[in-house]
Amino acid sequence: MKKDYLGNQQSQMPKYLGLIVLIFFVFALGWNTGLNHSTRLDDNSSSDLINRGARKSVDMQLYWDTWDLLNTKYVDPSLLDYQEMVYGAIRGMVASTGDPYTAFMTPKENKEFQDSLNGDLEGIGAELTLRNGLLTVVSPLKNSPAQKAGLRPEDIIYQIDGEIAEDYTLEQAVMLIRGPKGSRVTLTVLREGADEPIDIIIRRAKINIESVELSFDGDIAILELNQFGTNTMDEFNIAVNDILTSGAEGLVLDMRYNGGGFLDGAIDIVSEFVQAGHVVTVKQRNPQDNEVIFVNGKARMQNIPIVAIINRGSASASEIVAGALQDHNRAIVVGETSFGKGTVQEVVNLVGGASLRVTIAKWFTPDNRDIDQIGVEPDVYVERTPEDFETDNDPQLEKALEILRQ
Repeated sequence: MKKDYLGNQQSQMPKYLGLIVLIFFVFALGWNTGLNHSTRLDDNSSSDLINRGARKSVDMQLYWDTWDLLNTKYVDPSLLDYQEMVYGAIRGMVASTGDPYTAFMTPKENKEFQDSLNGDLEGIGAELTLRNGLLTVVSPLKNSPAQKAGLRPEDIIYQIDGEIAEDYTLEQAVMLIRGPKGSRVTLTVLREGADEPIDIIIRRAKINIESVELSFDGDIAILELNQFGTNTMDEFNIAVNDILTSGAEGLVLDMRYNGGGFLDGAIDIVSEFVQAGHVVTVKQRNPQDNEVIFVNGKARMQNIPIVAIINRGSASASEIVAGALQDHNRAIVVGETSFGKGTVQEVVNLVGGASLRVTIAKWFTPDNRDIDQIGVEPDVYVERTPEDFETDNDPQLEKALEILRQ
């Protein structure tokens, strides 16, 4: 019997926030590693954050000349939205980093992003990123319209309702994909092994993300960890109590399609299985700011055998958990190589309700492994094929149960 754990209380916002670009409602969100912290940039703090020397070395006259030319010569001045012109300039400046995880969010986008952290979303339910300039699926969310329609990890979105996706920025592509619940969008995807592009029609819907789901296969608990969101630890604590009172002899920690979230949640979860040692090392721009983060000493399930399952849709915070359990020899990791997101983002709130999501650090496993663009390699590689999906066969879960029963 499976139970869903939806907590009513919201945990305190962690220190930083790192993200993979997610599309839920759909909108480009990032989630992933977590250290999460929303910082407010105001006039008093800006002098501490902006490199004045670099600022003075740039001649902004080109910007204002272009502004004036548009304002005086553009054929239809009614189409000039000055606020959107500013947003567009900022987007271009941020995009020049070439980092898909560093992005500017307008006030509307920022509000939707903050709302999404509570798991209340609307759209197709998929996590997307830019990889080599191509709009790529990290993973569809569990039981989402995207998953039910057949969207899969590493699908490359070639067209959106017939429009070439590569002709748009990530934000523009997201605007084409998202829409009101009940409406439909057709994504034409390129898939490894497929001879021709595949059209996938998805009906958008309201999406409630359940962070934690618990079921039992005899005396083995199966804990599905779907994200590291605002309510995850409240739900996880309830599940832990149920596991302990059940007298479970083993645990499958299923983190497939978990795109990440708050780092604090990853630390707390590793701490339930590992008594001592560190979980992750965060290395920032200035070495003196580097941080080694240790377990918190709870370890309520330190004696329960664990098999963790990951796949190509497991990213960031879920990779931190898998990597830490693997390095501490605390779990056998089964499945496929994970996504490979080893960076941390911070969300800085700007004037007017906008925000900047900026990459501020890289993270490393306890054995100092850098998994960025590499991923966590499973101890036991088990693929779940398209045929397995079509027949609802799950060889990865079967292998995890088999290992625990041995």
